[in-house]
Amino acid sequence: MFKRHRYPKAIILQAVYLKLRFTLSYRDVEELLLIRGVNIDHSTIQRWVYKFTPLIEANIHKRKRQVCDSWRMDETYIKVGGKDRYLYRAVDKYGNTIDFLLTKRRMNGSAQKFLNKAIGNNGKPRIINIDKSGANKQGIKTYNKRNFRNVKWRQCKYLNNIVEQDHRTIKRRIAITTGFKSFESAQRTLAGIEIINIIRKNQIIDSKSTSYKTFNSLAV
Repeated sequence: MFKRHRYPKAIILQAVYLKLRFTLSYRDVEELLLIRGVNIDHSTIQRWVYKFTPLIEANIHKRKRQVCDSWRMDETYIKVGGKDRYLYRAVDKYGNTIDFLLTKRRMNGSAQKFLNKAIGNNGKPRIINIDKSGANKQGIKTYNKRNFRNVKWRQCKYLNNIVEQDHRTIKRRIAITTGFKSFESAQRTLAGIEIINIIRKNQIIDSKSTSYKTFNSLAV
């Protein structure tokens, strides 16, 4: 994964972690590393986040603890290039992160795509709680029909408070930034922020003594 890079693995992972864990710009991370005697251009750090976040996300699903079978599913708005994009997210009834997916549109197909990803990584839930979104309801119905499944669903607003509150962690992290310029960059950066949240929620099997060490252990 880290072969043919000018900088060692420890430096690369430290730069990526700083960007994903804290509300810092790429230039902020560049300055922090320079204080420590490491001179790296901010554009290089951006390329590292872009390259390594999907690889770490793939590993995290192999080590994430099993979530319970009662899910809370919702979507929130994210600005990308000045346009509204939709971040689908789900947590279980205890607040553990199940999965996430950034989409360009809020449609039945988007909800179904998210369900395919979430169920593929976590197994079939017994029931999914959603808000009044017709797209989410239709997405579940379509998933059941196409996959010959019987995932139950219900619409109860107060039960979705837990996932709506969980959205705030993501929204707070990006609120003071200049925003995302491209969809792919937003997708990968948001995935990295979600990875850090999963680690902080202690959802990783064989987690290390600190979040940083656990993050490093996922980059194998």
